[in-house]
Amino acid sequence: MKNYEQTLLEMMAADERIIVMTAENRAAIRNLPNLAPDRFIDTGIAEQTMVGAAAGLALRGRVPVLHALATFLTLRAFEFVRTDVGIGNLPVKLVGGVPGFLSDGNGPTHQAIEDVSLMRGIPHMHVFCPADEEDMLLGLPHIINSPHPTYIRYNALKPVIAHDPIFEIGRAEQLSDGTDVAILVYGMLFAQAWEAKAILEAEGLSVRLINIRMPKPVDEEAILSAARETSLVVTLEDHFLTGGLYSIVAETLLRHGETAHVLPLALDERWFRPALLSEVLRFEGFTGEQIAARILERVPTRV
Repeated sequence: MKNYEQTLLEMMAADERIIVMTAENRAAIRNLPNLAPDRFIDTGIAEQTMVGAAAGLALRGRVPVLHALATFLTLRAFEFVRTDVGIGNLPVKLVGGVPGFLSDGNGPTHQAIEDVSLMRGIPHMHVFCPADEEDMLLGLPHIINSPHPTYIRYNALKPVIAHDPIFEIGRAEQLSDGTDVAILVYGMLFAQAWEAKAILEAEGLSVRLINIRMPKPVDEEAILSAARETSLVVTLEDHFLTGGLYSIVAETLLRHGETAHVLPLALDERWFRPALLSEVLRFEGFTGEQIAARILERVPTRV
């Protein structure tokens, strides 16, 4: 299987408009400076400068693909993303490294757990939160070829399942049907949701699992169907409760005059404790086993 860098390099070879940029964050594109030196720009630790320069390049017909730590790309450079990229609806692609729980050992200053909320609040901006590396690479050509600015939560984790090869912007991936519980998840917690699904099914529950890979534009029909056809909707995300998937589901239900039993599993008014990823998940209550236990406590049909 190709990795992100190889996929991006192939796209650059096929489309001379693509320019790769970074704010001294080369982990995912370490070889590109040597392989494509004329189309690689490192601005140094200057995210605002990078975004402003990218907007200028986009106005001249380029498709800039930017790389920086997610927290600094979405927070430090927010005004530039909003004003220079968002207002102009420019095709700048913002790739945020170590978002959410993937920043594991880093403290609050480096934890991007409000990034989805910030980016989806910008008019025209799309948001892509792949479940793993395979999911990310399936979506990458569609995202880069889209005329919209897009924020990507970079995720190179190995997949726990084979994804549907058909990718469509704004379309969720439904992995199973179910009538008792619907688990809606985006990003790296998909693996834990998959594990929780198996535990719940062993308990006799019918589980619907939906990969909300694009929080914006979101697949409203997938959300509405889950609300109408299951007893409990669970939103699972490594993000603050405010502004993320729970908010998206609430907005969707209200807009369509629907109601549902919803269990939000997110970070409520707190940053997470830094540690190795496996320890972060266990301490914060996001292992597959812990997720399943919390759902079992709330399933309306259980005595």
